[in-house]
Amino acid sequence: WQDLRAIPVQRRDDRSKHLHHSAPSEVTKPRRKSVKITPRTTVKEFAELIGQRPADIVRKLMEMGQMLTFHQPMNLDAAAMLAEESGVKIDIAVEKVGDDLLQDVLETGGEERPEPRPPVVTIMGHVDHGKTSLLDAIRQTNVAEGEAGGITQHIGAYTVSVRGKQVTFLDTPGHEAFTAMRARGAKVTDVVILVVAADDGVMPQTIEAIHHAKAAGVPLIVAMNKIDKPTANPDRVKNALSEHGLISEAWGGDTIMVEVSAKQKTGLDTLLEMILLQAEVLELKADPHRQARGTVVEAKIERGRGPVATVLVQNGTLRGGDAYVVGTFSGRVRALINDRGEKVQQAGPSIPVEVIGLPGVPSAGDVFHVVSNERVAREIAEERAQKRRAAELTSPAKVSLDDLFAKIQEGSVKELAIVIKADVQGSSEALAGAVEKLSTDAVKLRVIHNAVGGIMESDVLLAAASRAIIIGFNIRPEPKATALAEQQGVDVRLYTIIYDAIADIKAAMEGLLEPTLKERVLGRAEVRQVFMIPKVGAVAGAYVVDGLISRTSAGVRVIRDNVVVYQGKFGSLRRFKDDVREVQQGYECGLSIENFNDVKAGDIVEAYTIDKIATKL
Repeated sequence: WQDLRAIPVQRRDDRSKHLHHSAPSEVTKPRRKSVKITPRTTVKEFAELIGQRPADIVRKLMEMGQMLTFHQPMNLDAAAMLAEESGVKIDIAVEKVGDDLLQDVLETGGEERPEPRPPVVTIMGHVDHGKTSLLDAIRQTNVAEGEAGGITQHIGAYTVSVRGKQVTFLDTPGHEAFTAMRARGAKVTDVVILVVAADDGVMPQTIEAIHHAKAAGVPLIVAMNKIDKPTANPDRVKNALSEHGLISEAWGGDTIMVEVSAKQKTGLDTLLEMILLQAEVLELKADPHRQARGTVVEAKIERGRGPVATVLVQNGTLRGGDAYVVGTFSGRVRALINDRGEKVQQAGPSIPVEVIGLPGVPSAGDVFHVVSNERVAREIAEERAQKRRAAELTSPAKVSLDDLFAKIQEGSVKELAIVIKADVQGSSEALAGAVEKLSTDAVKLRVIHNAVGGIMESDVLLAAASRAIIIGFNIRPEPKATALAEQQGVDVRLYTIIYDAIADIKAAMEGLLEPTLKERVLGRAEVRQVFMIPKVGAVAGAYVVDGLISRTSAGVRVIRDNVVVYQGKFGSLRRFKDDVREVQQGYECGLSIENFNDVKAGDIVEAYTIDKIATKL
């Protein structure tokens, strides 16, 4: 046993001897005569560069009055002094941050190798002219029924195979409130299909769509839908379009016009041929070998998946696991889902995919960049977030109770504050824009908060503090938020169609301007006996049969045989010899009515008040 114990002791001795001999070699000589440092170089990195122990550098910094840990950025002045002591020259390199860093990353992408890419086609037109039905007929699936009221609420991005070639379609919502979303759709598109109902003709949104396409410099193809209807008049449509500079090729112009029927599925082949022909003329190319760059078409929060963004890849190839930066968010692509709901490994140019693994909801229209690593992505996102915070601090706060009360107390401006929550960013922005357009000189509408996600307790508290109403679009409130809203008296309205929300807001505005006057009966008393008193007039001895009789009521009426004989105000109200404010049911009282002495036994005296009820949303 002694031998067994002795062996580890011997080993420990050897180890201590070994450590003792190696101790002097710890201090290393400076490796280089000149080193480069940046404002982000940490104390530990600096120590390694000048060949010193990090602990010694921390000690020297403490002597200089600077308390820094190993992983904190080095003070540049102190670094210069310490390097000089060690006989090392330092060069301070100014590091690029934020968007400059991103630009640097993008410029070092190597030479381009462009290849043909599929065209991105946006379908535009007036509401209910059959845009989704047309896309539906092309896709051979059914999208229209899934949309609330058959109206497209979000941008749908779909890829369709046409004779072995791919075409990406963006279906933009038709209602004018979604102008912003549609404008965004036109920025990422190559060809616009303008859908015009042959029986309805050119409508306000048709004109708006023409303006968007022209502003984006995008070629237009006109699809005259509903051609199978007996009331269809294609010549009238062509004539109306010519007024807006769209002249049919048949009339000697350069605008391609195709007659189609989404219902009967006629003319679709011709339309697809024209799209491919237009795409060939445009010679669309992109480099799939580069790091991906795309645009966020839509973003939302999904239960179980968190924030999800629909990204249309415009250049390069997006792959699962790529480090990216989009707006003020950065991270790695967790998964890619295509338009058919299947998981894919990568997406090339002009392909729309849902990106999962975002830390937050970006704004629709944000540019999505893939970068070399997460550190670069995080630096760019942090810099952008910092700039945004600085901008928010300099701009006035969104909600200020002081100015809200001041304006209401002035009485000159009546204001309706609104909190908007929607399932996707595009809808919340569009609804906010539509609501603010409803403002008049008499009533100002102010969207104090609009965001993506369910209605939370924080939203209800904000609405309660700002005397606001909450509008939820395609979402539900949390149970706790519902209970809090009831407790605080906050009006929460949920919609799935934008028209309903706008119509209700208009009604509420009218309610704010002219409150509804509603009468409420407080109580009734039956006159049992009438006394004539000198200098006072007729005093009725009455018995309160229902409710209460109050002197502060707005008015009183005398009813005889169910007919109102007089309407006025109380002169006095007494019980025995005391003046009282009110008399409850089951008690007797004496009362007189101003300027009315013709009270008779058996009359009913009815006290009422008038409530002002603003039209509630």
